[in-house]
Amino acid sequence: MRGMEQALTVSKAKVPWTTKFVYGIGTIAFGIKDNGFNALLMIYYNQVIGLPAAWVGSAIMIAMVADAVLDPIVGQWSDSLRSKWGRRHPFMYASVIPVSIFYLLLWLPPSGVSDPVLFGYLLLIASATRIAIGVYEIPSTALLAEFTQDYDERTELVAFRFFFGVVGGILMAIFIFSVIFADEPTAPGGILDPAGYIKYAWIAAPLMGVAIFVSSIGTHNRIASLPSLPVPEPQSLIKTAKEMAGTLFHRVNAPILIGSIFGSMAGGLNAALTIYMQTYFWELSANKIAFLTASGLLGVVLAFIIVLPLSKSFGKKWTTLSLYALTLVAIVTPVALRLIGLFPANGHPALVPLLFCFSMIVAMSVVAAAILTVSMVDDVTEQILLSTGRKSEGLIFSATAFVSKTVSGMGILMSGLILTFVAFPQNAKPGAVDASTIDNLAIVFAVATLGFTSAALVCMSFYPVSRDGHQSALDELARQQAKGYGDRKEMV
Repeated sequence: MRGMEQALTVSKAKVPWTTKFVYGIGTIAFGIKDNGFNALLMIYYNQVIGLPAAWVGSAIMIAMVADAVLDPIVGQWSDSLRSKWGRRHPFMYASVIPVSIFYLLLWLPPSGVSDPVLFGYLLLIASATRIAIGVYEIPSTALLAEFTQDYDERTELVAFRFFFGVVGGILMAIFIFSVIFADEPTAPGGILDPAGYIKYAWIAAPLMGVAIFVSSIGTHNRIASLPSLPVPEPQSLIKTAKEMAGTLFHRVNAPILIGSIFGSMAGGLNAALTIYMQTYFWELSANKIAFLTASGLLGVVLAFIIVLPLSKSFGKKWTTLSLYALTLVAIVTPVALRLIGLFPANGHPALVPLLFCFSMIVAMSVVAAAILTVSMVDDVTEQILLSTGRKSEGLIFSATAFVSKTVSGMGILMSGLILTFVAFPQNAKPGAVDASTIDNLAIVFAVATLGFTSAALVCMSFYPVSRDGHQSALDELARQQAKGYGDRKEMV
């Protein structure tokens, strides 16, 4: 009962902006990691190192699955941990050094070894990297639901996280393409030169560790104000598994969970193939890729301008669905128009400005929709508490991450299989790849994005929690507290 009381009272307070700021800083590590895994790792190991694309995609997928499998364990563990540093912070601190070390090693593969050995190295280090950052990510994300129960305040907290994560990843990408890599892909220091990736590793890896540490130490003073729950009673593995399944597939959580399967598939596929599309389909130089990447900064600003007003006016669900639909249109339209001859040719002065506009729209809609999606996951926690009597923030967020990572990894694997299917050559120079191969790649890219994103939209449309419904759940929990309803032993 005491845990429920604190959950209903303490979290009503507004979160100071300083806490939001340092809390968000930690996601810089996510932005760098996502940019590395989704955009750079495939082209580095495939086109630069020479490992077959299907092998690279398989290694990344398995690593993401290994990470995802452990996420619910970390989430459940952090839900039940009791320490002087709270439930979440011990995990957050423990990840700092391993994240930095493993991410550095990821970009320093052994030379002169066979493909199987290189595959094993990539698989091992990529798995270790993702597991290490997951030890921070899951407990840190679970803090969202503990900081506040306010419907709009949660959206603002998520916005801070996404701001630092997305902007951190974008700024790192801009730095890579404008400073580290040369304008010509095959030139010394170019995007196809391994030296650039080593320089990137020595900058990115320490920065990730610093970001995690700053976020952890900066939110340490909030531990005392978080819900202090009694130690849960021991229970069998079977009962724990049943409770986990009941929570994850609860009617309020299932639409997001299943929708994330299709959305993450589209996201993983898109992220891995975008650099190929920019380099070979649009034939852009490193400087132009950096310019397009910068469009993301404007998109992020626009996302933060529109997300709260739209959410307050139309609700989180319908705003999210509209934004994902806009994302789909902005990704597919330029590719489709080029394939039918209605888009400027490569090298045309209008090409890059048009791509900049579409890229800005994609960044805006993706970031805004992602903010609202995480906030929607936040809002199901009270619904599930009301229905099951269990506080399961760590489990819920870890499950969402499990789906996202596993299926995103499958999307990256699919990108490798697509490259193999269209017979895309290794060590390929821009402008030297057969036109039919490039067109086939673009067609599959557009069709797959359309199919997976559409399926995600259908699933998400069944999300049932509205502003009024969320408030009703809070009111009901408060009424139960007032009546002394908390004598259920499971309500911890």
